[in-house]
Amino acid sequence: MTVNRQILLTETPQGKLSESHFKLSEGEVPQPKDGELLLRTRLISLDAANRAWMQGATYRSAVNAGTVMAGGSVSEVVESRAPGFAKGDLVFADTGWQDYAAVPAKTAQKLPKMEPLSHLLSVYGIAGLTAYFGLLEVGKPKAGDTVVVSAAAGSVGTIVGQIAKIKGCHVIGIAGGAAKCKLLTGELGFDAAIDYKAEPVGKALRKAAPNGIDVYFDNVGGDILEAVLFGMNNHGRIACCGAVSQYDGAAPAHGPRGIPGLIVVKRLTMQGFIVMDYQDKHDEALAELQGWVASGKLKVKEDIMQGLENTPKALVGLLAGDNIGKRMIRVS
Repeated sequence: MTVNRQILLTETPQGKLSESHFKLSEGEVPQPKDGELLLRTRLISLDAANRAWMQGATYRSAVNAGTVMAGGSVSEVVESRAPGFAKGDLVFADTGWQDYAAVPAKTAQKLPKMEPLSHLLSVYGIAGLTAYFGLLEVGKPKAGDTVVVSAAAGSVGTIVGQIAKIKGCHVIGIAGGAAKCKLLTGELGFDAAIDYKAEPVGKALRKAAPNGIDVYFDNVGGDILEAVLFGMNNHGRIACCGAVSQYDGAAPAHGPRGIPGLIVVKRLTMQGFIVMDYQDKHDEALAELQGWVASGKLKVKEDIMQGLENTPKALVGLLAGDNIGKRMIRVS
């Protein structure tokens, strides 16, 4: 009989996440019920949001100690007990960190077959669509605008900056480390990059954006959000995608200071969003992303690690900023 390997969250972390908070377990392959699909996991998506789920309910229920760690994946249908799906189909589903999962068919999204398969998790998956909708629908950049992106070398940030360039904007990326900054201004075409580990972000922004900031795509929150807020132009737009600086470890001593006054005086728009908000525009976004990739205007950066057993290590590393582009685990 085939064994189903699973990664369990053994305890809810109170401080920084470590590999010791997980364990590898083996169980039986589940049997799908009527209306369900039996899936074999191919690629697991790793995201900063995985850490936030351990803190409590967000747009999904919390992940509790003693259960299979939650996570989305590209998976293959092994057995279908639901209409509309057949053996061999590819789907995106919340399978968790395991080899096999039985999920309700209504929660699975059928995917096209393509090579590389990994693009279904990166540029054509949640990362690419989050970048697309967050920038274009919330940030609403116009040609000539100055756009700033934090976590700019990550899965979403690399795509946000490139789309902003396609739209004719002046783009500044904030990332950690000289190598990441070099990638941004070299291969990915950003106009400037700020290494937050090497220089004060506020001071560097005043130099890189002397005429102020029109759009800020925020992936980190915290002190970087505070620094950018002081550089925003009147009627600036802030797309709040995530707050990775506050997901892992102790709660910050303070939030960004001066926000209420700045928002009022500068008439700023600050809006959170999740990609599911724009499901009705999914096909339109996908077509445009595919066109940009095919033309070479949009370069795809992926960070693929091998083996289900390495999933905890991969997430801990992602939270520490080890990745460039979309991090994922190849399971099978």
